[in-house]
Amino acid sequence: MDEVIADVIPKFISLYNRDFGTPLDLVIDSGNEVFKNVPEDVNQKWLEYINEVGFFRDLAVIPDSQRVIKALQEKYDVYIVSAAMEFRNSLVDKYDWLAEHFPFINWQHIVFCGDKIIEADYLIDDRIKNFQNFKGRPLLYTSPHNLLVTDYERVNSWEEIAGLLL
Repeated sequence: MDEVIADVIPKFISLYNRDFGTPLDLVIDSGNEVFKNVPEDVNQKWLEYINEVGFFRDLAVIPDSQRVIKALQEKYDVYIVSAAMEFRNSLVDKYDWLAEHFPFINWQHIVFCGDKIIEADYLIDDRIKNFQNFKGRPLLYTSPHNLLVTDYERVNSWEEIAGLLL
């Protein structure tokens, strides 16, 4: 979900700016996580943010994801798989966020897990660790932290995904 259909980075930036009153540089170096762009003495603040109740509840929707996923459902069995167990409070937030923004996805097609050990034809993800044992076709969704990765087929937008899979 995160950085594929839910836009996490603006939320981090907003909270950082709120708490420190110093604009965070929006230019994130290729291959770096957003928290690597903050001063070292506060770079673990992102852990506090991500563990807050409600952090995942009001994230922006990645452009075109709703429309394309709805269209994909006409051709494929679409499942949303998220490592929601990593951050305890994210589970309810993510479920409620999906119900609001993707009400056409049945609850039986939502999988919250620790490791994404799934069998599927395609996996669209921003984290290459989720591709390690995946036997289908992995599609790496572009995010600043993975810009230096060249080992996987990359998709930069949901429009590109539509072009590949629809």
